[in-house]
Amino acid sequence: MEDLDEVLLTHEALDVNSAFIKATLPSTGATSLFVGTTRDNFEGKKVVKLEYEAYEPMAVKELKRLCEEMRGKWEVSKIVIHHRLGEVEITQPSVVIAVSAPHRRESLEAVNFGIERLKEKVPIWKKEKYEEGGEVWKENKECCWRSKGK
Repeated sequence: MEDLDEVLLTHEALDVNSAFIKATLPSTGATSLFVGTTRDNFEGKKVVKLEYEAYEPMAVKELKRLCEEMRGKWEVSKIVIHHRLGEVEITQPSVVIAVSAPHRRESLEAVNFGIERLKEKVPIWKKEKYEEGGEVWKENKECCWRSKGK
C-alpha cells in the first residue's frame, strides 16, 4: 500500500504543483493547499530573504505526528507537507501543505489546522535578513516553547 503521508525538509526549491499532484488521488473530490511565501517586509523593515533551520530528526517526527493528528480529526486521503531549509528568497515558497479528501470541508479544515499546528509544534526556526543590514531570529507567537514575557 502506498504511504498516504509525505513529509519533506529540503534545501531545494519547493514545487507547489508537485505537492498538489502527489496529494490528489483518483478517489478524492478536493485538494486544499497552503503555500507560505517569503514577504518583503515585517513591521516596517525591508526583508531581503529568510533563512530556516531545523532540528531535522525531531522536526520530521513532529511532522509525522501532525499527519496522524490531522487523520484523527478529519477524513482525509493524502497529506503532503514540504518545508524549506536554508535561504528562501522573496516570493518563494517556504512551506507547502497539500491535503486531499473526499469532500472540501475536510481538506480545508485539515490544511488550516496543519499550518497552525506546524508553527506551534515543529522545531523549525526562521531568521529574517534585512535590507538595511542585520538579521533577527523570529519566534512564532503560536510556538509552544516560546519565551514568556515578550
